[in-house]
Amino acid sequence: MHGLKTDKLPQHLAIIMDGNGRWAQERMLKRIIGHQKGVETVRVIVEECSRLGIKYLTLFAFSAENWLRPKTEVKALMSLLKKYISFETTRMIADNIRFNVIGDRDELPPDVNAAVQQAIDRTAGNDGMVLTLALSYGSRQEIVRAAARLAGDIAAGTVAADRLDENLFSSYLFTGDMPDPDFLIRTSGEMRISNFLLWQLAYTELYFSDANWPEFTAAELHKALKVYQARERRFGRTSDQVNKRS
Repeated sequence: MHGLKTDKLPQHLAIIMDGNGRWAQERMLKRIIGHQKGVETVRVIVEECSRLGIKYLTLFAFSAENWLRPKTEVKALMSLLKKYISFETTRMIADNIRFNVIGDRDELPPDVNAAVQQAIDRTAGNDGMVLTLALSYGSRQEIVRAAARLAGDIAAGTVAADRLDENLFSSYLFTGDMPDPDFLIRTSGEMRISNFLLWQLAYTELYFSDANWPEFTAAELHKALKVYQARERRFGRTSDQVNKRS
C-alpha cells in the first residue's frame, strides 16, 4: 500500500484532470496528443484507485463550458471519449467497476451517448468501485436544474415544502446516490474549482498538484493520498472534539 493506511483512504475521490493541452504545447505537439496521453493516465489512475479499494472515483472529463473550445478540438475530444468508453467497458467488467456519468448528456453527440449508455448498462451489475465521468457538466447548471425539479415536485404536491433540507436537495443533484467527495485533486498547478461539484465540495479536502495530467502517475496519486491521510477533518468541530470521538 506504499505507506498508505487502508482505513483512512477517501471513500470518494474526485479529480479535475487539467493540463493535457499544456503538456502537449510544452513539447510543441498538437493539443489532441496531450488528450490522448491523458487517456493513458486515466487508465493508470482508475486501475490504481480500484486496486486501493476507493469506492467512488469521479473524473471531470468535459465541462459545460468546454463546448466553447474550437470545433475541431471538441470533435476530436468526442471521438477520443467514444473510443475510450467503448474500449474500456470490457476492462471495467473484468475489474468489477460500475460506470456512471453525470452532466447534461443531451448535449453529447448521439454516437457518444450510445457508447455511454452501453457502458452503463453492461457494468450495472458490478459492485466494486463506481467510476463517474463528468461530461458536459457544470455545477451551477446542476444546482439550477435540481432547484427547478424540486420546485416542480413541490408545486405538484409530490413533495411537501416543509420537508426541504440539505439531504432532500442533495437527492435532486446528479450525485444524489453517492456520498460527497472526501478528497479533490486538481492537476497542472491551477488553484480553482472551475464550476465542479460546488455543492458537494462543501467539506472536501483540496489538493493541488503541479503535475500536468499526463504526468500524474500512480506515485503522484500515492503522494496526494498521504497528504489527505495526514489531515484532520473537523467538519466545524474543534480538534479536541474530533480526537475524543476517535
